[in-house]
Amino acid sequence: MKYTVRYIGLAATMGFALLAQSMASVRAAEPPADRGEYVARLANCVACHSVPNAAPFSGGLKMATPLGAIYATNITPDKTNGIGNYSLEDFDKAVRLGVAKDGHQLYPAMPYPSYAKMNAADVQALYDFFMKTVQPAAVPNKPSEIPTPLNMRWPLAIWNIIFADDNAYKNVADKDAVWNRGAYLVQGAGHCGACHTPRGLAFNEKGYAEDDSAFLMGAPLDNWSASNLRQDVNTGLKRWTQADLEEFLKTGHNKFGTAFGTMTEVINNSTQYMTDADITAMATYLRSLPGSREKDANPYTVDTKATEALKARKYDVAGSMVYAQQCGTCHQSDGNGFAPYLPPLAGNPTVADPSAASLINIVLNASLRNVVDGLPDSYKMPQYRVLLKDQEIADVVTFIRSSWGNKASAVTAKDVADIRKATDPASDQINILRMK
Repeated sequence: MKYTVRYIGLAATMGFALLAQSMASVRAAEPPADRGEYVARLANCVACHSVPNAAPFSGGLKMATPLGAIYATNITPDKTNGIGNYSLEDFDKAVRLGVAKDGHQLYPAMPYPSYAKMNAADVQALYDFFMKTVQPAAVPNKPSEIPTPLNMRWPLAIWNIIFADDNAYKNVADKDAVWNRGAYLVQGAGHCGACHTPRGLAFNEKGYAEDDSAFLMGAPLDNWSASNLRQDVNTGLKRWTQADLEEFLKTGHNKFGTAFGTMTEVINNSTQYMTDADITAMATYLRSLPGSREKDANPYTVDTKATEALKARKYDVAGSMVYAQQCGTCHQSDGNGFAPYLPPLAGNPTVADPSAASLINIVLNASLRNVVDGLPDSYKMPQYRVLLKDQEIADVVTFIRSSWGNKASAVTAKDVADIRKATDPASDQINILRMK
C-alpha cells in the first residue's frame, strides 16, 4: 500500500541520484551484479525509504493514509535507528509478515502482503545487501501523525489474519517457467498490486493473484489513477503486443503512452534495471490476465471529426481552443502525438480510464521525468495550474476524453478544483489520499 506524499517537480531525478550514491558500481540501466542489490531493484526499496538530501534508505518519506501521516523508516544497518540489530529471521518477519524486531505491527503502507510471496533465497540476498553494502545512517525515525487511539497497532494483527497471506509464491503446475517467473515478480517483489489493485473498506487489496478479477484492474492512488494492467480492450493492455509492454517496462515509453505519476519512479529506480528475461516474464504474465473492467466494449476506432475541426480552426466544442493553443503542438490535431516520447491521446488507455484523475493531475502539475540510461527525457509535459483556470482544464480534459474516437466521461470544474487543492505544494494537504 503505497500512499505517498510527492512534491511537484522534486523527484524527477531523485530516485536515480539516490541509487547512484548507494550503488555506485552499477552502470545505468544494467542489472546489478550483486544478487541482493538486484532484489532491491525488483522491490524498489529506495522509492519509499529515501528522501532528497539524505542518506539512501535512511527513511523520512511522509506517507499519507486515511488515518493520518506516517513516515518511512530507516532501513540502513545503523544499530540505533535502523535495522543493524536485525537477524535474518527478524528481517524476514518485517519484510514478509509486517512485524518489526520489537514485535510491533508495521502499517501495510509497507507492501508486506506482496513481499510475503518472496522466496527465502531472495530474502537472504536482500538481507545481505542491506547489512553489507548499504552504509549505516544515524537518522532517527519520525513518529507517525496518526492521533490516539487510532495509532494503536495491535488491530493490524487481526487485519493480517483476515487479509494477508504469509505463504511464499508456489509455481502454478500447468504454466511454464517464464509465466511463473513473471507471476512471482508481479505478485511478489514488484508488488504491482499495491498500486494497481482497488481496495476494500478495510484498505485491503481486493485481489492478490490472477484468480481474482479485481487484481490489477486499476485503482485510485495519490490523486492519480493507477492503470488497468489486465487485457481490457480500451482501458487495459489488450491492444499492446508483447514488444509494446516490454518496451514500456524498460524505457517508460511506447507507442501507446508514457509513464507518469509514481510509475515514473518504478521505471527510474526498478524495471529499467531488470534483466531482459525478467522483463519478458513480467510482460508474459500480464498479457495472460483476462479483461475484467469492460463488458462487451467495442474496441477503439478512429473518429476524424475533431481533427478536421481543429485543422479548420473551428473551435465550437468547449476545450478545443485551449487544446489548439496549449496541447496541439506536441499532441497534434489528430491526437497522435509523436510516439514514443510525446504520447498519443487518441486511443490512449489512460484517456479512456473511467477516472480522469491522471489527466487532470498531469495537466495541473505535469509529471516527473523518466530517467533511463542516466539521461532524463528531453520532452516534458508543462504544468498548467497557474496558466489555466479549473473550468478551462475541465473543458480541455473533457475535449480530449471525447475526441478522435475516445468515449470517456466528462470532467467538471469541481473535479479539477479537488485535485488542485490536494496537490498544492503550499498546502499541508498535498496528495492526501482520496478514497473514492
